[in-house]
Amino acid sequence: MVDLRDQFFPSKTELDWKEKAEESLKGKSIESLQSPTYENITLKPLYSRVDEKKVSEYPGSSDYRRGAYPLGYVTNGWKVAGRVSYSTMEDLKEKLTAAIDKGQTALSFEVTKELFESLKEFSLGELSEKYPFAINTKGLQAALFANLTNGEKVTGYIGEDPLSLLAEEGSITEEFFVGWLENITHACKLFPNLRTILIDTTTYHNNGANAVQELGIAAAEAVHYVQELLDKGMELEEILSKMIFQFSVGSNFFMEIAKLRAARIIWNKIMEAYGADNDSRGMVIAAETSTFTKTIYDPHVNLLRSGNEAFAAVLGGIQYLHVLPFDELTGSNAFSERIARNTQLILKEEAHLKKVIDPAGGSWYIEELTTQLAEKAWEFFQQIEAKGGILEVLKSGWLQEQISSVYEKRKQDIFTRKQSIIGTNVYVNLDEVVPTETKPLNTRRLAEPYEELRKAAKDKSPVMGMICLGELKQYKARLDFMKGFLAAGGLKTVESGTEKAEEFMINQSTKYFCLCGTNEQYEAIGHNIINELKANFPDRVFYLAGLPENDKQAQWINEGIQGFIHVKSNCYETLATILSEMEVKADAKA
Repeated sequence: MVDLRDQFFPSKTELDWKEKAEESLKGKSIESLQSPTYENITLKPLYSRVDEKKVSEYPGSSDYRRGAYPLGYVTNGWKVAGRVSYSTMEDLKEKLTAAIDKGQTALSFEVTKELFESLKEFSLGELSEKYPFAINTKGLQAALFANLTNGEKVTGYIGEDPLSLLAEEGSITEEFFVGWLENITHACKLFPNLRTILIDTTTYHNNGANAVQELGIAAAEAVHYVQELLDKGMELEEILSKMIFQFSVGSNFFMEIAKLRAARIIWNKIMEAYGADNDSRGMVIAAETSTFTKTIYDPHVNLLRSGNEAFAAVLGGIQYLHVLPFDELTGSNAFSERIARNTQLILKEEAHLKKVIDPAGGSWYIEELTTQLAEKAWEFFQQIEAKGGILEVLKSGWLQEQISSVYEKRKQDIFTRKQSIIGTNVYVNLDEVVPTETKPLNTRRLAEPYEELRKAAKDKSPVMGMICLGELKQYKARLDFMKGFLAAGGLKTVESGTEKAEEFMINQSTKYFCLCGTNEQYEAIGHNIINELKANFPDRVFYLAGLPENDKQAQWINEGIQGFIHVKSNCYETLATILSEMEVKADAKA
């Protein structure tokens, strides 16, 4: 018998790994595996001990990247703060009570003007004494405070961010800012245990901002508020005790973890410059899963997206978390809200994340990514300050331009399918039925352009005929590609069988057809086929699946091919053009 104690694995170096990797890449260099991000960070294919960064040994110290509390969620669990939908005050009380019974641990809901129309006093009774609030008042903070009772017993946050409202709505009066500052100072006395100063970056996130921009904006907004309130006579420690930061968490799992960790590094550095006590530098974070990444079509995929985003938020070290229901865009219900809440409970109870202290800590990749994000975000924050601060860059439009440039890159990636949106631009289910009425949005979502094509195509049911050359094994790869490509715009396909191409076309109502086969077939028989078809059916429109070599493209076009559809095609623009030719009009969302 072999004694396993005598066995060992031979040690390998990074050079050994590189040689083996390049061998499997068949001539490509290892650098070809590097990938750039929207934050202008180049991700390496492998991170090792040489990338190790010296970090604090435990959370609640040093630069706070590892969290605000020494024992993490073991002693300070995050609050399950799913926003509850409601129609009346009584309805709100009932639904909050039901949500609490099923695992919710914070009182969270949207504040609307309708809530106060017939309201003399806002009171949730014992609920507001036992559980913290988690509310972004969106311009209605003063109205809520005027109706709120049990002031000294109220905890959590009821916050407002005027600068975020300015970015979202385009105009906020000077009187509003002045009134907000007075409201904050007054609320300190009425609600001593309540956080009221919100730094909300979700508006910027939902317009396409990258993680560097979100962090720089958060720092700039927070500094603006700190300085304004210091000028009003508030003490620094009191201001910090009233602040809370709100982030949307997107789909790039490790980047989002690093974003939340980097936020604490930056804030600690700023507060150190202000001379704040160590105990006051720990950032309190409310997070929510991203609206920007969600889709109307194939909405159950949103369950997976939100699960991924919620997981990243928890690993990043948040204090409050709202998970969007998977059907939020078309109107959530009790079922979808319960599933959203249970997503957090699974992370707590079944994944045991409430029992682990900083599970992401020490990862070579995450720590390196955190450091790079913090450094780049600090540079962006300094750019904002050099231009006069956050208010000035919003007024000048500079910040909007910076975010828009990133959004354009994201948009081009989904148009060319470099970035996939499952159920929208890849793996589309054309048979699904979605509600005709959708909830209007003031912010962008990445899937919207494709969704507009799908909605426009729904009534017209556009079809493209696929002329398949040769045997199944010869045309199947390109046929499958074309079916998936066209489905992203709501186009169905009908494929030829054993009959001749002419017979197939005669029996189709569509004018649009595509040749599918191999490059060899195209050169051997394709030219003759397209010449004959164009002669017999001059009003038909023909496409070719694939991209011929440059010197051969002109011949195909002269013979009647309208265009080439291939893996490098701009999917959105190609589909929009085809649908326009078919007289299918979509609202411009691109």
